[in-house]
Amino acid sequence: MLEIVTAVALLIFFSMIRVATGYSGLGYLIAAHAAFCVPFAYLPIRARLEGMDTVLEVAAADLYATPWRASRRVMLPLMTPGIAAGAMLAFVLSLDDVIITEFVKSAGQDTLPTYMFGQLRRSITPEVNAISTVLLAITVALLTLFFILTRKRNKTT
Repeated sequence: MLEIVTAVALLIFFSMIRVATGYSGLGYLIAAHAAFCVPFAYLPIRARLEGMDTVLEVAAADLYATPWRASRRVMLPLMTPGIAAGAMLAFVLSLDDVIITEFVKSAGQDTLPTYMFGQLRRSITPEVNAISTVLLAITVALLTLFFILTRKRNKTT
């Protein structure tokens, strides 16, 4: 239900912009997905920021680091796990979100989920099966990689 309400609101918003500007490109689709996914990506980033110690930033300032350099050399590496988790969460949500894409996309624009959904409505083709198999294989490979990396890290500590 929430996705439908969000999709209708984004459709109205981008339709008004489309009428005013005349632009009907891929930017609307990207902006719509960003509007939907940013709140979900914000949660792990915020959790990481709350868990960080501000003493490190003060220490960098004591060592004559500019605010930009302290942010880039100290804060960004500490925030990287939260940013990566937020990016993965946003990607998965965006990949899963067919409803908002169907409402916002222009004619001739297809994302992978809308293409697969369209193929499923017509007939199941070997192409859809192959795409699903590739997505499943990538998921299993990434989970295996993360499991191996986490296990090695736990053995060393």
